[in-house]
Amino acid sequence: MAAKRQGTRNDSGTGGRTGTGTGSRTGTGGGTGTGTGRSWWGWGRTEEALPDSECTALAALFPGLPSEPLPVPDLAAIDLPRPRVEPPAALAHLVSDGPADRAAHTYGKAYRDVVRALHGDLSAAPDLVAFPGTEAELVDLLDWAAARNVAAIPYGGGSSVVGGVEYRGGDHAGVLTLDMSAMDRVLEVDTVSRAARIQAGVFGPALEGQLREHGAGMTLRHFPQSFEFSTLGGWLATRAGGHYATLHTRIDDLVESMRVVTPAGTSESWRLPGSGAGPSPDRLFLGSEGTLGVITEAWMRLQDRPVHKASAAVRFTGFADAVEAVRAVSQSGLHPANCRLLDPGEAALAGAAHDGESVLVLGVESAHRPVDGQLAELCALAADHGGFVPGQGDGSGGSGGGSGGGVASGGSGGSADSGDEAVGAWRSAFLRMPYMRDGLARMSAITETFETACTWDRFTALHDAVRTGIGAAVEEITGGPGLVNCRLTHVYPDGAAPYFTVIAAGRRGQEAAMWDEIKSAAMEVLARHGATVTHHHAVGRDHRPGYDRQRPEPFALALRAAKSALDPSGILNPGVLFDASGGEAGG
Repeated sequence: MAAKRQGTRNDSGTGGRTGTGTGSRTGTGGGTGTGTGRSWWGWGRTEEALPDSECTALAALFPGLPSEPLPVPDLAAIDLPRPRVEPPAALAHLVSDGPADRAAHTYGKAYRDVVRALHGDLSAAPDLVAFPGTEAELVDLLDWAAARNVAAIPYGGGSSVVGGVEYRGGDHAGVLTLDMSAMDRVLEVDTVSRAARIQAGVFGPALEGQLREHGAGMTLRHFPQSFEFSTLGGWLATRAGGHYATLHTRIDDLVESMRVVTPAGTSESWRLPGSGAGPSPDRLFLGSEGTLGVITEAWMRLQDRPVHKASAAVRFTGFADAVEAVRAVSQSGLHPANCRLLDPGEAALAGAAHDGESVLVLGVESAHRPVDGQLAELCALAADHGGFVPGQGDGSGGSGGGSGGGVASGGSGGSADSGDEAVGAWRSAFLRMPYMRDGLARMSAITETFETACTWDRFTALHDAVRTGIGAAVEEITGGPGLVNCRLTHVYPDGAAPYFTVIAAGRRGQEAAMWDEIKSAAMEVLARHGATVTHHHAVGRDHRPGYDRQRPEPFALALRAAKSALDPSGILNPGVLFDASGGEAGG
């Protein structure tokens, strides 16, 4: 279709992948799970997965679990469904139907994805996986998919924890996953405006590495927990939350303009620092999760790399006092980069405290000036609400204990997690937690995490309802008690984003079904208290019932109309955000 090609760019710098239609692509974003590299069944890298002995040791914390872990699945022993479609000869060099590629692109990385893979269930595997290297190749693939009624699922790093990249049935003739990892370059850097034009398929580390190569000393500075295994396009499509706990918390805040290929044409917004010209075209595609178009590149706002850093871990004997301290920090205008509050259970799980205390991890950074004074002010605010930094006084008297602790815990130019052992323990646990989740899954423990956001005036009621309601639901579903912990990951002047962790003993073979029940119970509590179904994990297919309740009906009508106009064949990621037929999952 010539009209679709108007304005398409072919300056990817990578070109199309070569290979055969029946081969397997190694080294792709999905990985093959053989040797070192990405795991096809679980989180991250194969060499980082917990060994059997560590899985067993973790399970000892939860009585009633099996004594032996599920074996790591052998892909060669799993029969994948035969592909139902094959690409035309002109596109065969872009497409793979190899078992390794299909397995790696079957699921995201939610708990239910991991346990299904552990049990050898790859029934949802895509028929084909494509690796477009240019927009022209992407257009050709979409044209073919629309003509053949083949569902097309955009795929960034595959780190979705909400069923965002899994096809769950419909009347399509086949399923094509569009792996965007070949479009992975920083194409331009505007040092005057501090922005860069970046392709959507670039992974976090490669993005930052290429910015360093430009030598301008600038960074995107967006670090979600999945940073190593997720892409710019995935962050934009899911409105990802990142490194900053205050101020610029979301990828939305860093977008200058976007370019999106849809079956109806290519959309590219103007580069502007701001505009009041009608509804924002970028806002239509931010959070659209691949159901309205495929994000191919974006101009992103950059900043100077921070060189001054400091951190502190402030302890509280009461969680309610700690919450009030965080509210004071969020409303102070001091804008710490890190402001993570761990309740006693979460602090113990992270190894940051073991005596029933809550821990507030504070971090500040700047590219231009020392930050010790800023950290001292933050610690003083925490001290006003009963917080104390061990070894720096008892926390009484306002800024005395906080100030000294802040300087001691980092210092200008130091590492953001140096000095205080609790800060280092939190950071290590934060990065290691997904691997621990997989280890628990191998022992048939149920591990669920869900995040939300609400205004400060409703926080206490929501927190109490989740702790009691989900605790009761877990006991009813699993037949025994479970852990329900909470941490605050992002905070705003008007509210907070609590992140809950649930761990309980499951029953082997029933893990996914039990997880589904706990997820449903969690969404019910959140909806009852007017809290969002997700703060930064996206909607996908797992959060659809909650999203259907949260979204205003006139907006739902507008979204369906946009879907019909931009994707008239209904091939793009069907089932995400809304049903192709217009029906709703949650009423």
